[in-house]
Amino acid sequence: MSAPLSKSRALACRFLSFRSILKNNGSGVTVSCPAFIARGHNYSLKGYSSGTSPTLQKAAAAEASQLPEDVVEDVVNVDVAAKSLQHHDYFGVRELVTVSDMFKARVHLGHKQGLRDPYMAPYLFGNRLGVDIFDLDQTLTLFQDALNFTAHIAYRGGIILFLTRHRQTMPWVERTAVEAKEYSHCRFWKGGTFTNAAVQFGTVTRLPDLCIFLNTQNNAFLPHAAITDSAKLLIPTVGIVDSNCDPRLITYPVPGNDDTPVSVEYYCSLFKKAILIGKRKRRQDGLGKD
Repeated sequence: MSAPLSKSRALACRFLSFRSILKNNGSGVTVSCPAFIARGHNYSLKGYSSGTSPTLQKAAAAEASQLPEDVVEDVVNVDVAAKSLQHHDYFGVRELVTVSDMFKARVHLGHKQGLRDPYMAPYLFGNRLGVDIFDLDQTLTLFQDALNFTAHIAYRGGIILFLTRHRQTMPWVERTAVEAKEYSHCRFWKGGTFTNAAVQFGTVTRLPDLCIFLNTQNNAFLPHAAITDSAKLLIPTVGIVDSNCDPRLITYPVPGNDDTPVSVEYYCSLFKKAILIGKRKRRQDGLGKD
């Protein structure tokens, strides 16, 4: 559930739209506000296409002069956060992953060929003694993208939720969430936790900005119900998908072994590093506290 956008925040969004148009010589560009999105606000911006009209310039100046100080500060924060999107690796998290480390952590090992999900075939390197082997070159790129996205969410003050139903690896997942100062859910997923949150919790609830699935299946080897709920509400997801998993509803799928303890511990350590790096960069750029 998203909170309504206040009048001052709306003014800030319109100011951003005006200023972008003036900088782009009236090209009618509409700007999104990542900082407001991260806070759970639901809003839309009005697009203007009046060219370099003096009337448009006067309107932009008039609205800018009406902005309260706290909104001006928000506008500055949005500009700072937007600059991070211009870098391929603003947080330096892509260098955390290497093929040799993934091989040592047994990320390349899948399930038996008979359990293979047909949608996982493109991510496989081959088969060895009846066991599917992942193409770690593909996993490397996808894992780097997932870590980069996770760091961006943490950088913007977003809420991150770790999920798994794998009994053996639950302690690592829960400890990772605590150490990263985020949240975890490793038990039975009650239907409507996301889609009917207001009734479930008896109040308006802020949902997570990112869900990280260390295992995308439940105890019955069916897709985790939270994956479908997240997709319905457009909540981005990162998921470790083994060779028997369906990756289609995962925003950032990471092909790899999802049930060997050493592999899960490796994933958890990198996700924790990415989150902490994003939060540290947030403090350094003056965007606020964790």
